[in-house]
Amino acid sequence: MTDEDGDTGLVSRLKVIEEQPLATRATAYAALHDELAARLESAPGEGSASR
Repeated sequence: MTDEDGDTGLVSRLKVIEEQPLATRATAYAALHDELAARLESAPGEGSASR
């Protein structure tokens, strides 16, 4: 998967989330946040990301 494919997939997911009712949207955004955080933490890099 290229970065562009990942960007397109993320945008598609965000569009789907935005079409949902507020409570469902909140849950979906939380799940997306957890997934992206896990991907960042598992990526090779120069130590942990600053917060």
